[in-house]
Order: sequence, then C-alpha cells, then structure tokens
Amino acid sequence: MSAAPVIAAVDGSADSLRALDWALDDARRRAAPLRVVHVRQYAAWGQADVLVAGPPDAEGDPVLDEVRTRLADRAGDQVVEYVALEGVPGAVLPELGSDAQLLVLGSRGRGGFASLLLGSNGLVTARDAVCPVVVVPRPGREVHGEGPAEPGPRVVAGLHADSPDDGVLSFACAEAARRGARLQVIAAYPWPLQTWSAPGQVVPPLVDQDAVEHETRVLAEGFLAPHRERHPEVRASVEALPGDAAGHLVAASKDADLVVVGRHRRRLLAPARMMGSVTQAVLLHAASPVAVVPPAPPED
Repeated sequence: MSAAPVIAAVDGSADSLRALDWALDDARRRAAPLRVVHVRQYAAWGQADVLVAGPPDAEGDPVLDEVRTRLADRAGDQVVEYVALEGVPGAVLPELGSDAQLLVLGSRGRGGFASLLLGSNGLVTARDAVCPVVVVPRPGREVHGEGPAEPGPRVVAGLHADSPDDGVLSFACAEAARRGARLQVIAAYPWPLQTWSAPGQVVPPLVDQDAVEHETRVLAEGFLAPHRERHPEVRASVEALPGDAAGHLVAASKDADLVVVGRHRRRLLAPARMMGSVTQAVLLHAASPVAVVPPAPPED
C-alpha cells in the first residue's frame, strides 16, 4: 500500500460526507490509506491570550465521531486515519497536500451562503495545494448539451494546445486506467478569429477554420501520444472544438466520472498561484467531480 494518503476534508456537512465517500472509493483504487481531516474553524490559538500545547484530540471530535460511524460498515479492510486540526480551513487545508496523493473536499461547507455554488475553502484549496484537489459537487447540477454518445465510465480532460501541461494528461490517464474508463480529451481553439484594422473595423480571418481545427487536433494528439504508450489499456480520443473551453468541459461533465483541469503556472510577472478562468468556471458549474491538477514542475 502506498504511504501517501488520500485526504478527505470533512466538517459534518452533507457536501463533505459526499466527498468522503468519493475519497474512500478513490483510496481503494489507489491502494492508499485514507486520512480523514477535520479542521476546527475557531481555534484556541487564534486568541492572543491563549496558548495551546498541541493539536486537538481526534477521539473527542464529534465530526470525526460521526465519520467513524458512517464508515463502520463501509471501510472494510481499508486503512483509515482520523486527524483533528485547529485553524482557518482556507489556510490549513492547502498545506495538507504536501504529503498527500490527493485532497478531496465538498463544494460547500457549513459556513457561508447556501446559494453559493462553491465555497471559499474549495477555491483556495484548489488554487494553492501542491497536490491534485478533487471537488465533489452537490447532486442535481444541470448542464446544457447532449449526453455522451457512448455509455460507460468516462474521464474528461481539458487540454490547452497552445500551452499544455503534462500533469493534466498524466493524472487523467492514470485515473481512467484505475476506473477502467475511456478518456475524452477536449482541446478548444479560439473561433471566430477577429482582426482589428482600425477602430470599429473588423477584418475577416485569413485562416480557414478547418485548418485551425486540424492543427489543434494534431497538437493534442502529439501531446497525448506518450500517455497512450504508458497506458495502452486506456481508450483515449481527442475532440478539437471551437470557442468556449469552459462551456465545452461543463457540457462534457454530464454523466462523466471526473473532469480534469489544470491550474496556471506561476509566471515572472504573476508569481502568485492562479486558478484560471476556465478552471474556476468548470468548478462552479460542472455536474461531475472536478480534479484541479497543479502544474508539472519545469524540466531542468
């Protein structure tokens, strides 16, 4: 069994318990231990006049007690560890990813406004954690578009053909292999192209759309090729689609097992970690769980 755990963040909410069930299944597929973590929002050490000797006792945590009861008949021989921590969840949760394979949480917690599609802790953790983060949405999200043409388990991966991140395809292929699922890679390209020659004047593009679509597909197939070699058991296909990448990925999330997207790489003029508008839109609107994969480390 792998030493690095799958971490499920729980707070007793229905959303976090759904994420717990998802994490339990994924830990089994990975042959990894499951670590269940509850971060108590209002920590004693947050008060200037109180000194705490150590972390709280997991045995006396009512949220973790509820989880133990929930997993009593479900965990089987799965190794499960329970950890109680104190602090601000948005600061503590991203740090947990430093020794984890995966960090899983629900789309909403107990706090905040019920009408929000995604809580702040989910956004911050997906943006800042050093490991992949899976956000499990509430059931019943409706997405527009037709369902998959072919039934069966399916993993969807978003690929930016102009600046691909190998980490997204690597994670998506491995996850598809574990699930016995096919992989649907979506590479969107900007269309229609517009060229401005003067204020108020738009020049029609000189490039044919079929040529742009073909080039996008060729690039995507090239990036996918080494992953196909590593996972010959995964049946993968590439779709080059015009226009809104987020819209295509959200539509593809219907009946999908998982949607995998990347996070922006740090840049010289933007050194802070950034989510990216496409990734954030997918997190907010996808009907399936969404995995946000940090950028692969640069090659030396």
